Amino acid sequence: MTYPNQQVKPISTKINDKGNLSISNIDLLDLAKKYKTPLYVIDKPTLEKMAKDYIEAFSIYNKTNILFASKALMTGAVAKVLASLGLGFDVVSKGEMFVLLNAGVGLEKSSFNGNNKSQEEIEFAIDNRIDHFSVDNFFELKELNSIANKKNKVQKIHLRITPNIECHTHDYIKTGQIDSKFGFPLDKIDKAVSLVLNEYKNLKLTGLHAHIGSQIFETQPYYDLVSVLLNEIKKIKDKYSYELTEINIGGGLGITYTKADNPPSVFDIAKIVVQSIDDNTKKLNLKKPILYIEPGRSLVCSAGFTLYTIGSIKEIENIRKYITIDGGMADNPRPSMYEAKYEAIIVNKKEENKQELVTVAGKFCESGDILIKDIELNNPQSGDILCVFDTGAYCYSMSSNYNSSLKPAMVMIDEGKDKLILKRQTLNQLVQNDIID
Repeated sequence: MTYPNQQVKPISTKINDKGNLSISNIDLLDLAKKYKTPLYVIDKPTLEKMAKDYIEAFSIYNKTNILFASKALMTGAVAKVLASLGLGFDVVSKGEMFVLLNAGVGLEKSSFNGNNKSQEEIEFAIDNRIDHFSVDNFFELKELNSIANKKNKVQKIHLRITPNIECHTHDYIKTGQIDSKFGFPLDKIDKAVSLVLNEYKNLKLTGLHAHIGSQIFETQPYYDLVSVLLNEIKKIKDKYSYELTEINIGGGLGITYTKADNPPSVFDIAKIVVQSIDDNTKKLNLKKPILYIEPGRSLVCSAGFTLYTIGSIKEIENIRKYITIDGGMADNPRPSMYEAKYEAIIVNKKEENKQELVTVAGKFCESGDILIKDIELNNPQSGDILCVFDTGAYCYSMSSNYNSSLKPAMVMIDEGKDKLILKRQTLNQLVQNDIID
């Protein structure tokens, strides 16, 4: 069996009777005509299936809390879907917290992460009853204790550590190696624990947190990460007679962007995580901790895709044929930033039609605005609708107004029904903050 993070396309993708690409019984050509392009789309059944896979996979360990890493995709509609399934949220800004609250989702099951939280953000999180902070550094420890003291509160915290574990992924999305802007180095944990237990009386330390990176295709690093966290808990217990009861292993599970990708399933990850907990708690004579996990990309990416309209076509003889879409790096900066790769299909032509090797270029004024280099498409022509898969994570979140472009709309589809969940930005909104003398 394959799972959504192991498939390029959403779970109900097919060619319909008209010969058009269809997902959740929605003809994507009709969808593009109705809402215009570029258009972000979220397939609700795929989103729910992946969330339920996480719940089922980690049901083998009944002390698990699943927090969606909101930076991957934060909209009110997506948050409500995940909250309805019992998930909490890993947030990294006041803005993400506000989106949750605006959607009627409280912060009582959420963690506040990040390496430079402002005083305003800390106060906002405490005032809105955030469950806990993942504290990243000594500056934050002192600031958080001071603010909690002024509010006459004792705030639950985890310490984020850098576990010195490197994964085979892009350098820009590694976070667990020793040279990282995130977290306390292993040799500074004791000092941080001492401060919390002996001086910072408005902080309650309950656990350790670490994140080793993103788009991970290996399972062994998760075993190793649990081992590092539990060994640190053992050191703290032996020195301070104080046993932490929680660990957070972050997220990072990879997804299938192209047919060349081969990520493990969430069930594979759950098995090795729980095995490591069993092995290490027995070896170290520790109680089994409450487990937090923070999936982001793997939860939402496969559920998302983007529709574009093909415009100009340029062929350079014996070199390359460019087809240009009405979007690009402003709505999906990942290829420019990470050399990310994607699969795509022309919506209004059957897959078995004539294939042609082309490069999909964006419309923005940068030579690096290439969405997909060297892909075979079905005889692309101006006016065709292109569907790019696996854009549910870090596309809308990282979108911009580069070239004063307008951010696309987002639609959620579900078994023959479509619903607008984000309006397309307007020209008036583009200039609403301008101050003109």
